[in-house]
Amino acid sequence: MRITIPPYLQKGDTIGIVAPAGFMPIEKMQTCIETLDSWAYNVRLGETTHSSSQNYFSGTDEERLNDLQQMLDDRNIKAILCARGGYGMGRIIDQINLKKFRKHPKWIIGFSDITVLHAHIFSNYKIASLHAPMAAAFNDGEFNNRYILSLKDALEGKPSYYECEPHAFNKAGEAKGQLVGGNLSLLAHLIGTKSDIKTKNKILFLEDVGEYLYNVDRLLIQLKRSGKFDKLAGLVIGGFTDSKDTERPFGKSVYDIIYEQVGDYDFPICFGFPVSHAKENYALKVGAKYQLQIQNDKVILWE
Repeated sequence: MRITIPPYLQKGDTIGIVAPAGFMPIEKMQTCIETLDSWAYNVRLGETTHSSSQNYFSGTDEERLNDLQQMLDDRNIKAILCARGGYGMGRIIDQINLKKFRKHPKWIIGFSDITVLHAHIFSNYKIASLHAPMAAAFNDGEFNNRYILSLKDALEGKPSYYECEPHAFNKAGEAKGQLVGGNLSLLAHLIGTKSDIKTKNKILFLEDVGEYLYNVDRLLIQLKRSGKFDKLAGLVIGGFTDSKDTERPFGKSVYDIIYEQVGDYDFPICFGFPVSHAKENYALKVGAKYQLQIQNDKVILWE
């Protein structure tokens, strides 16, 4: 399958920042703005980044749609960084007009709820995008850490090469294929829609945050029953941060739950890869071709 890789950025290019889902105060974007400036990029703020919204969203569905649409259509904007995820992309995804974007692709950056946009763009138009840190990730005082810098490298076209420690649940092997995935709950939510991803011969990566353990089990079963694991090239399990348990314990850890559902497949699997809602969140190009090598002493994922 051919994939369109958007043009990589040059110094002086403009990155637009929007909040297409949940509300985020503009002061929490300041470190991100300053960092992008230090990387020699110009920054343009969308209307939703300084919204007066008093509820969960950064604006009405129409306001958020229009803000994102303007950034997608503007050829002077070379990349779009989503300030945060949360919830809301699914409410506007079918109204987004991608006609101009298809003719002049640009990097869409984000994760969590932005999984919906990544999946929609890849499934329908075969255009790569960036599952990567958003604005809030720059606020931890370590805006030059390896995960933030992986975003910079990706935008500049430097091929990625990531290593991580082995895990007891890993299944050794090698895989090649297009990389797809993102937030588990959103990928399950997209099954049966126009944004649903096909996983045959792909390397699939999964992560999530704040889910009850029983719900992680349910979501995995949904993927399993819909055939998402049947012909995978490989599986990358990232962080499942802040998982919650019920008053009567589910009885298993989150990785135990995942292993129970996928451990019998014969494709290579790694656990604990640094893609997550925590600081450990490498930039990954959704739709790009990657190689996965799972050894006894380490895991390598590279372009």
